[in-house]
Amino acid sequence: MTATTADAPPPDLRLPKRRGVELLLLIGAVLISVYGYAAVGLAKNDAVPPDVAGYGAGLGLLALLAHLAVRFRAPYADPLLLPIAVLLNGLGLVLIYRLDLETPKDQAAPTQLVWSTLGVALFIAVVVFLRDHRVLQRYAYLSVATALVLMIVPIFFPAVNGAKIWIRVGGLSFQPGEFAKILLAVFFAAYLAANRNALAYTGRRIWKLQLPTGRVLGPIVAIWLLSVGVLVVERDLGTSLLFFGLFVIMLYVATGRTGWIAVGLLLAAVGAFVVGSFEPHVHSRVRDWLDPFASIDAGRGPGQLAQSLFAFAAGGMLGAGLGLGHSILIGFAAKSDFILATAGEELGLTGLTAIFLLYALLVARGYRAGLALRDPFGRLLAIGLASILALQVFVIAGGVMGLIPLTGMAMPFLAQGGSSVVTNWIIVALLIRVSDQARRPQPGHAETGIIAPVTEDER
Repeated sequence: MTATTADAPPPDLRLPKRRGVELLLLIGAVLISVYGYAAVGLAKNDAVPPDVAGYGAGLGLLALLAHLAVRFRAPYADPLLLPIAVLLNGLGLVLIYRLDLETPKDQAAPTQLVWSTLGVALFIAVVVFLRDHRVLQRYAYLSVATALVLMIVPIFFPAVNGAKIWIRVGGLSFQPGEFAKILLAVFFAAYLAANRNALAYTGRRIWKLQLPTGRVLGPIVAIWLLSVGVLVVERDLGTSLLFFGLFVIMLYVATGRTGWIAVGLLLAAVGAFVVGSFEPHVHSRVRDWLDPFASIDAGRGPGQLAQSLFAFAAGGMLGAGLGLGHSILIGFAAKSDFILATAGEELGLTGLTAIFLLYALLVARGYRAGLALRDPFGRLLAIGLASILALQVFVIAGGVMGLIPLTGMAMPFLAQGGSSVVTNWIIVALLIRVSDQARRPQPGHAETGIIAPVTEDER
């Protein structure tokens, strides 16, 4: 009788670090940005800008420092996250510089470069000093308290363009709500991770939705309602919509109950109808969205949304070329809310699609890092942070393209706004840290690079 042998074990899984790939992609991102900067100068002044070498060197130095931080502190991190962020930030600086040429008395690109430098510095600080993302779980309630303070403080400052979302001290201004969204994501992730079983399997079942007990769901709903209420008072409806979407997505991920998506959509529709009907500032935006050409018919000329639609139409498939568009006619928000219209007019549908694909890839890699993690907090945090980026892109792009009413938010990395670009760099840093943890060899296998299998209890 011949003895049967057991199946041979599968070969060891070895996951490469991919830092060389990251460096090559960073070089490409910097070169594309420098090319765009030079193309704007050639189109507007028939000469390459004299400071193009300085721009390239500065952007390249920032990218190199960020790469070195990742190489030595997060060697297993996803190699696509940092290059995508550098490319989007570089393109944003190019578009703002291009619009600055139309407004000589209002130069925003130098200030945006300073904020971008601060954002990269904080990115490096997070990657270097935050060795394990799970440390953030200990500070869940401190995070939510700080977030609420940051959202309340702007109420006591004058409104800017109809919204009380800015803090101005001398010549410095920033938007604290941008930082609050990261802190709320940390709180939601920590609370939902600690109570996910109670949220999914306890409480009363109504139709196809399992409603948790008030003791479990009450605190997180109260925090969400308070934060959204403050934002409504401040007329910051864009961030309010973002927080609502973040809450529903993370609740769905924590419980696995699709009914929360339906409830979220229903509540969003009801809330949008009520606010849009009775709040004058929002009602005017809804009216412009329903008929963006009404001001033209009335003989007052095109408004911002109409000018934005004209810019997209003029771009066609390949665009007019960097520096050759007329999106500055949009007015004061051309560098912030409507900067996507400049990209659409001068890069065309092709360039706009490439930008959206970069955002989609950034979000997808964030989701991938979260799904690969074994701890529930890290999974929820990664998905929450990636969802913040996804929701911002949808809300802003939908607004300037006429798909939904305008909300007044900043396109991640592209638009003028120091608070926004700094916050986005912190989000990317946290995703870098999470992805490094997800791809890192498990203890006991560090010498071989073997990835330990995920047990059924860890799924």
